[in-house]
Amino acid sequence: MKESKTTKALTLRLPVEQAEALEAVAGVDEVSINEEIRRAIAAHIEARRQDVEFRKRLRASIERNREILERLAR
Repeated sequence: MKESKTTKALTLRLPVEQAEALEAVAGVDEVSINEEIRRAIAAHIEARRQDVEFRKRLRASIERNREILERLAR
């Protein structure tokens, strides 16, 4: 994935054992560690989108934030 103005750099710290496992997985899949992380994050986000309980909490959070923003706009 080519970096562009639509990307954001983040720092990730992992335990050595987890980092080594990630490197191994990326190597077997013949992709960069960054790509492997992006894939894992995309899969996690999609799983959350499919989780009914998460969606309920998300809707409640949206409503709370909407109320706060509306109060601030007065």
